[in-house]
Formats: sequence, structure tokens, C-alpha cells
Amino acid sequence: MPASQKSRGMIVISYGRDIVKAALAALAASDIDTYLKPGRSVAIKPNLVVPRPADGGATTHPEAVEAVLIYLKERGFKKIKIIESSGVGNSTRLAFKNCGYEALSEKYGVPLIDLTADKIRSVDRGGERYSVFNEALETDFLINMPVLKAHCQTRLTCCMKNLKGCVPDGEKRRFHSLGIDRPVAALNTLVKTGYCVVDGVCGDLSFEEGGTPVYGGRIIAGRNPLTVDSYCAELIGYKPDEIAYLKFGREFGVGEYFTPETEIIELNSGDKPKHDLIKENAADRYKSMIDADSACSVCYSALVYALRRVSVNGRVAPGGKIRIGQGFRGKGGTGAGAGDCANGFEKCAAGCPPKATDIIGMLSE
Repeated sequence: MPASQKSRGMIVISYGRDIVKAALAALAASDIDTYLKPGRSVAIKPNLVVPRPADGGATTHPEAVEAVLIYLKERGFKKIKIIESSGVGNSTRLAFKNCGYEALSEKYGVPLIDLTADKIRSVDRGGERYSVFNEALETDFLINMPVLKAHCQTRLTCCMKNLKGCVPDGEKRRFHSLGIDRPVAALNTLVKTGYCVVDGVCGDLSFEEGGTPVYGGRIIAGRNPLTVDSYCAELIGYKPDEIAYLKFGREFGVGEYFTPETEIIELNSGDKPKHDLIKENAADRYKSMIDADSACSVCYSALVYALRRVSVNGRVAPGGKIRIGQGFRGKGGTGAGAGDCANGFEKCAAGCPPKATDIIGMLSE
């Protein structure tokens, strides 16, 4: 990997309620022009994990992507695409529509690529094979545009984990069966991020599907996904080593952690929110009630959401913890499960993924 990709480099933070203006300012102050080469193809990868507008805290604001489109078009770039595959069980096309990307595509003449219809390539990394969508591998320059938010299993989801949208649903499930953190780090050695532009406007600090957004009022830009993610982890209250995929990323040579030597540029500091971002991961409060074995995030988050909605006072089900995950396929007995993989248990809210409402119904019996 080039030395520039490993460099701690610079991170630009731009504040303000005008998202387009804040993002344009961040790009102008960054070193992105060092890496953008005229005539190259550019793919913009937002986070549209669910088909819900960005004000819910789960998806990338279209205004942030609009700023990147303006910036690229002003510099003569013509081969630009917006690429995404939503979370398992969700429609990418519906996400493009509901999240405001169809209007963005029409306004700027930029195609929306639903990766679920793309060709899949098997790629080798040190003897391990990974299935990756071809568009993500073929683009000359990928602009990674995640939301800074919490995750029910990995605690943080930002730049590195956003690339999980570059693999098909079957591979997403396999990532969880392998333990999500190592495959996410490995993926970042295969799909190379050209630059990161993080939507830190109002990410959910409880879990990745949104619903309890916390206003952060910032756009964060930087070259290396690991460096940017380690900085963002500290913003929401975690040390980088508390995020397992960051540790794997450093081991695999994705980059280095943010350090005091990293150049930090703050713009429009007068527009900083009047409160700090505070770690509030709802999933941590319910771990004692869950027995997870290779659980997919979309299933796990449905269970967390259900537990948040009902008062169980520690008595979640006969037999103790609720089982969830691929590791429970073919197993059963007394107690409760969530999702099709745990349907062998006495009580189970079935589905792939299960509906939170069905889990709530089971818990309320």
C-alpha cells in the first residue's frame, strides 16, 4: 500500500447547519486534490443501510453528497456514479428514493447504481476469498461517505464498515459468521478508499438503523479510513482499540490511528454544537439479555430495538437469554430465540431478519 495511504495525514472538521456549505468548505481545506486525477472515474459510496431520510440518524444526507458532486463537477469530472447496496432485507432502490437520491441524480445527471444488480467478483486476500461487487473494485477513485453513528455489535460504524455495502447479501451474512470485525478490515485492503467525507450531522449514537439521532453538526474529511475512523471513535467516547475492526485494520496495513501528530483543521468553530457528542450505545445495556452467535447486524439491531421498547426487568424469556445468530441453526430447546436461525427454541420470533414488532410480541407474552 502506498505510503500516502498509511500516512496519518490531515483531518478537516467543518461545522454548520448548512450541510452543502459545510461540506464544500471541508473539501476545499482538505488535501483531496492531491489524489484526484483528471479524467478518472469516481464512485461515491454513501450509507443507505435503510430506506429512511437522513434526519433519523441512519443514512447519509443527500446534501453532503450534493456538495461532493458540485466539487467534482467544478473540476471537470464527468464519470461519476453513486453506488450502494442497502442492508440485508432492505431495498436499495427504495432507499435511493426515500433518502432523496433520485432527485439528486436527476439534478446533476449522475447515475445511481444499485449494486445488488452488479456483477460479483471473487477476490483473494492471503488465501482468503471475498465476494465483492465489481463496481467497487473497478472505479478509479472511491469517495467513502458514511454516517458517524453507533453500531449494535461493533460499537462504531463509519468509513471502514461503510464498505460492507460493497459486498452482496450472502457475503454480508458470511461476514457475521466469520466474526464481523476481521472481514470488515480485510475488505478495506481490497476496496481502496480514495477519500473519506463523513456525515457527522446527526448520527444515531444508539445503533445503526437510526431513530434517536444526536446533533453533531459537522462534516469530517480525510484521506485514510482507519485514521478517520479512529478519530471519530474518540468523538463518541471510544478508544480506537475498543473497536475491534480498527485493531484488525492496523494489523492488515489499512493505515494508522489518529494521533496528536495528525494535522487537525477546524472550520467555522463558532457553529460548533453547544453540547458534546456522548456515547450512548443502547446495545451495551442489553448484552446481558442476549446470547449471540454469528448474528447479522440487521437481526441483532431488531432485537435491541425490541428490548428498548419493552420493560423486561431482566426476565426476558424462559431459560434466560434470547438466542440469535447463525450459530444456533439446527439447535433448540427451552427458552427463546429471534430470527430463523434460532427457530428451534421453544419460543421464537421468526424472520430473516425478524421484525422488531414480532420480537416485542414474543417478549410481551
